[in-house]
Amino acid sequence: MIYRRRRSPLHAARAASACAYCLALACAALLVSGPAALSAVTLAIAGAGALAGVGPELRRAARLALPAALAIALINALVTRDGLTVIARLGDLPVLGHTDVTLEATVYGGVLGLRAAALVLCGALYTAAVDPDQVLRLFRRVSFHSALTATLATRMVPVLVRDSRRLAEAQRCRPGPPPSRLALMRAATAGVLDRALDVAAALEVRGYAAAHKPPRHRAPMSRHDIAFALSAAGVAALAVSARVAGLAPLHAYPSLRVPLGAVQWLSGAAMLACALLPFADRRGLER
Repeated sequence: MIYRRRRSPLHAARAASACAYCLALACAALLVSGPAALSAVTLAIAGAGALAGVGPELRRAARLALPAALAIALINALVTRDGLTVIARLGDLPVLGHTDVTLEATVYGGVLGLRAAALVLCGALYTAAVDPDQVLRLFRRVSFHSALTATLATRMVPVLVRDSRRLAEAQRCRPGPPPSRLALMRAATAGVLDRALDVAAALEVRGYAAAHKPPRHRAPMSRHDIAFALSAAGVAALAVSARVAGLAPLHAYPSLRVPLGAVQWLSGAAMLACALLPFADRRGLER
């Protein structure tokens, strides 16, 4: 999954606002535990990916996240011995021993799996919609050489991927069985040191070896920067308020209590609206 510039408000926002937006969504997924609020956060992440034009990337991440979420729910249901409502008696199982599946453990495992899926989708949204070069540029005043090294390292990954694809296409033209992935990886990474030396020599010629901290230059914030910064603050404030006020808690043990009142649904709807509202302004995306 590689970042590509797209015509969307999230791509138009600077890296600081976009990072704050993704971080707020991830923190909201960690703070809330009620099904209504957690489903609203997951839907907000999926909606943000669709409106940002990175829906295919999120779908690929979902194909990895859903099996992991189901595995978390299943393991929690089988391993956890708490809960009063038994829904299945499996008897004595190898390693696990006497196993009774309870409704409380099953529901709580589902909540943990949904939270894990939301975090994976949020990471995919960050990877596909936030420019990594701008993120590294945020840290160049702290350590210029570290930021430069990280930039080169991230830029070398797509180069190695392209090299491995070319090698695989060339091997298909030869008779015999196709090479294994390990052989392709070994061939693609064999010239990494030579590439690194060439890049280092080119940077030294251009004066990067004696580079100092760049001067401070702050461009004015655009309306997209302000919109996503305010959205991040709003989502974080709503999630913290719900956590502190106990508006969306899930009490799983010893007996299940799931809050699904009007307050919980309104809190989830508010987080969803706050997260998707910055995408309504699509002016200035032609650049």
